[in-house]
Amino acid sequence: MPGPGSGSPVDAVAGRATSAPTVLQVLRRLDSGPRGLTEAQAEERAVRFGANTLPARCEASWPRLFVHSLRDPFTTVLLCLGLVSAAVASWGTACVILLLVAVSCVLRASGEHRADRSMAALRGLVATTATVLRRAEEGDAPVAREIPVEEVVPGDVIRLGPGDLVPADVRLLRAYGLSVHQAALTGESAPVAKAAADTTGAAYGGVFGRPQMCFQGSSVVSGTGTAIVVATGRRTRFAAAHGGLGAQREPSAFDRSVHGISWILIRFMLLTPPLVLMVNAALRGRGLETLPFAVAVAVGLTPEMLPVIVTTCLARGASLLARAHGVIVKRLPALHDLGAVDVLCLDKTGTLTKDRPVVDRALGPDGEDGPEVLRWAAVNAWWTLQLADLPTPDALDEAILDAADEDDLMAYDGTAAIPFDPVRRLATAVVRTPGRLGSHTLVVKGAVEAVLVRCAVTEDERERLLALAAHQADAGLRVLAVATAERPARVRDYTPADERGLTFQGFVTLRDALAPTAADALKVLADRGVAVKILTGDHPKTAARACRDLGIPVASDSVFTADRVDGLSDTELAHAAARTVVFARCTPEHKARIATALRSSGHTVGFLGDGVNDLPALRAADIGIAPRDAVAIAREAADVVLAEKDLTAIDRAITAGRHSGGNIATYLRVTLSSNLGNVIAMLTAGLLLPFLPMLPVQVLAQNLCFDAAQLAFAYDRPHKAVLRRPTRLRPRDLLRFIAGFGALNAVADLATFAVLAFTLHGPDALDDEAVFHSGWFTENLLTQALVMLLLRTGRRGAEGRTPGTVGWAAAALTVVGLLVPVSPLGSFFGLTPLPVLYYPLLGAVLALYAAALMAARTRYERLGAGLRVGP
Repeated sequence: MPGPGSGSPVDAVAGRATSAPTVLQVLRRLDSGPRGLTEAQAEERAVRFGANTLPARCEASWPRLFVHSLRDPFTTVLLCLGLVSAAVASWGTACVILLLVAVSCVLRASGEHRADRSMAALRGLVATTATVLRRAEEGDAPVAREIPVEEVVPGDVIRLGPGDLVPADVRLLRAYGLSVHQAALTGESAPVAKAAADTTGAAYGGVFGRPQMCFQGSSVVSGTGTAIVVATGRRTRFAAAHGGLGAQREPSAFDRSVHGISWILIRFMLLTPPLVLMVNAALRGRGLETLPFAVAVAVGLTPEMLPVIVTTCLARGASLLARAHGVIVKRLPALHDLGAVDVLCLDKTGTLTKDRPVVDRALGPDGEDGPEVLRWAAVNAWWTLQLADLPTPDALDEAILDAADEDDLMAYDGTAAIPFDPVRRLATAVVRTPGRLGSHTLVVKGAVEAVLVRCAVTEDERERLLALAAHQADAGLRVLAVATAERPARVRDYTPADERGLTFQGFVTLRDALAPTAADALKVLADRGVAVKILTGDHPKTAARACRDLGIPVASDSVFTADRVDGLSDTELAHAAARTVVFARCTPEHKARIATALRSSGHTVGFLGDGVNDLPALRAADIGIAPRDAVAIAREAADVVLAEKDLTAIDRAITAGRHSGGNIATYLRVTLSSNLGNVIAMLTAGLLLPFLPMLPVQVLAQNLCFDAAQLAFAYDRPHKAVLRRPTRLRPRDLLRFIAGFGALNAVADLATFAVLAFTLHGPDALDDEAVFHSGWFTENLLTQALVMLLLRTGRRGAEGRTPGTVGWAAAALTVVGLLVPVSPLGSFFGLTPLPVLYYPLLGAVLALYAAALMAARTRYERLGAGLRVGP
């Protein structure tokens, strides 16, 4: 006889084919029985199969996170430059660069380590204890006892009751009114009825749709059941999804942008030193003595502070989100991806709607409002709950009771109840009506077809009522039918055989309760340029109804079902996804494929999910988002964990991401355009001057001053316009911007050369080389201060604003540029005081440069390029 270890337990027991094994086959395969295992058998299987726990997740240590941060492309570029500087004995440059690399890695590793510690507080098992039947010896009677969930083994017989978490994958042996909530596995918002009967044929949802199977990660809503454990630990469906956490994920939007910009910088830096050496060798006869200067020029092109600025911006934003809103950013670059999101995919249940229905209307047989129908439905729900030993009403009954008048319920006296079961698909309560001695009233409520077939109506009338119910269902409502029957009072029990010859009373329609903040949050997201896509396991009409109730326009061609998705190629799906709002009846694979298709169209995709069925999509999206109460493995797979499943929290996180992304983009625009202009000017000066245009120590000092001032960008408050659209770094747009504004900066430098030539001519001129170095040093710092102010934000960004951190940093940079050459520190750097005539001429150059910057900025904004960082 094969033991429980043969094959894949869930697939073997649930079956991949159209028919599932019978109860007897399952018991034989697991070498168990309805009385459960003996203690000896349980101990032997615990050794063979291990503990019933999810695979352990290895936490990354702080040193490991530090080393991992060195793999960032920007950091790698700087590290290489630092090593090259050390190789050519440019120790000052090497020390500064290596210090910046170390600071960046420490900030990034500390932020991610802090996020990991926050996540550790959220982790836990799916369940803590389970009720099992165990026997001391083979011939002893089974005893029900509570054991830790990790001690459950295949072949154990367990008992399930309302509120229980299913501790493993199980096959039902007996069930009484059992319904299970398995939204964490399938996304289906409504509880699913379960039954122990052997059935054939595949249900919707694959193995999760089989009524005789319950899975780890689901919970019991109502009813009771006895089941045999078929898979534990790593062999459960829950753990199979958990195992996907180690899979390699596609690069996110931030990763792609960083790599694109890095390659631009690498190409420039590889080209610059050889070009400087060749120019100096060909025109000035200089040899390798210019190598330190060539390296300094390459360093001058590099945004040395980029890793520090990026990490500081992201770490600061993540810290503020955690403190103010309880949002945990597990991976710092994910904060930038949040700011770049222009498509947000989410499930309907728990986000747009609450996890419960509410009554929409009560309709009589004629389709008009019928308050009596709601009263009879509430009587059925109340007395079924009271007389059938159900601890709590199911979600539909609870909605009906909330909508009913309590006084109407108390007017009846219940005598018997036949609870709901998935075969009959209805429930019956028997009550005594006041003033009607000697008679009982049967109140029947359930599925429309199941109730109508028991009613005394003509075939034509039945067809009309079915059409009326179908019309309500087409509007995205759940429909229950209500009927009654008068019977003579009796003592003997009522049975399902009494549910016949009924008088049809009407319908009760229910809809999903809308999340109170969803409508406002959706409007805010739309205003911010974020399109929302609904990816749900629910019925398409139910999902479309919720969208319309929330003000999301849903056209007839913007609703897709899973079968339509299966018929499309990846390219066709990418085109269809652009115009589709609702994807219904989605499996986990469908959700992941849709997210991938949207990314392939150039969108930055965020996905909000909280269940096992959401794991593939959480990993396929640029940014995976999960609420704090999501299943453990969904939280592990997510990049961002919300305090609660609320679109308002996502809007706050997106705003924080755009804040950080806007500051990073501003820093890149300012520093790269300035650096490129300086490099062009240096190469030009190398052709015109008989001496080096700037000494390596002066290049280093200038870079240090500018770098220190640029730290202010990490604490800047972007203009509101930056927060209105997704902020995504686009290498091509950035390259166009830095080329245009870098050339403008170079023109300002060349104009300064002309001013210096004018002020330095004549027999009484000072040391031309030292004065030239001093004049260009001052002009460089002043133009960079000017650029920091004028290119910091979008249109109207500089008007009518307080100086802020960037303003004060620019002022400090100006003071340093004016005072260092005349201070004792100037002689250390080889600088000297400048002629008085130089300053008014420099002022004129700066005024013309500022006017040109404003004009160029206006033109770029009008053309929608350069300063635009969104899609």
